Amino acid sequence: GAARLTKNPRDLLIAERAADVIAASRLFKEGYSFQTGAGAISIACTKYLADRAREKGIKASFALGGITSVIVDMYDEGLVRVLECSQSFDAVAAKAIYDRPGVREIDNADYANPFSKGCFLNNLNFGVLAALEVDTDFNVNILTGSSGQMMGGLGGGPDVACGADISIVALPIIRGRTPSIVKKVFTVCTPGETVACVVTQAGIALNPKHKYYAQLKEDLARTNLKIVTIEELQQLAESLTGTPKPIETTDRVVAIVEYRDGTVVDVIRQIKPA
Repeated sequence: GAARLTKNPRDLLIAERAADVIAASRLFKEGYSFQTGAGAISIACTKYLADRAREKGIKASFALGGITSVIVDMYDEGLVRVLECSQSFDAVAAKAIYDRPGVREIDNADYANPFSKGCFLNNLNFGVLAALEVDTDFNVNILTGSSGQMMGGLGGGPDVACGADISIVALPIIRGRTPSIVKKVFTVCTPGETVACVVTQAGIALNPKHKYYAQLKEDLARTNLKIVTIEELQQLAESLTGTPKPIETTDRVVAIVEYRDGTVVDVIRQIKPA
């Protein structure tokens, strides 16, 4: 159900802005590489990215990770040379491994193992990531929802954020009556220093602690994209929803969140019964 093309105007705006951030970067040139994933915003971002590549007349060297039909479309059009598939998110992508010579199935160790010299992620220019919430230190939560309950698996987000030169978290500032940009995430899944920027419908926040901050700031200064601070996004989100009541937990640890190198970045505790 996640792999679908959104028709939501808000999500389409966020997707286009994420593609514009990539297109503005000096790394967006012949032979660039990318991973966009299978969320609704990410799939729309891929279509906008294809437009930008077409306009500039450049071809990606490879697309990586979970592959969708829109990335296969880019391959068929000649906008990307090779697809390195660690998983297929739809039937078109699965069939492409069988009948297209440049669509290759790779092992997850080749994809993300940080201890391998051949790790594809460590050669990635751009990664577009989804999130449930992001805090003012750019830490990302993709595990636990607003109730504190686990929503699904961790996925490759932490790997992509660390491996890619420029990692972009694309999300709305609020979902329903819940802020997505918060002072402190409930569960840290991706350390903030690996996130280059956060793209929302209310503006783009660059992470001053990221290794590509100065370069990306300079590149985006030549565009008309709205640059804001992460604190401004958090305050705007909270002004719309109010301050959420903290989630109460017991001392019992029910899950441990491991980082890509095996270190523990956080724990998830049992929610107190109502």
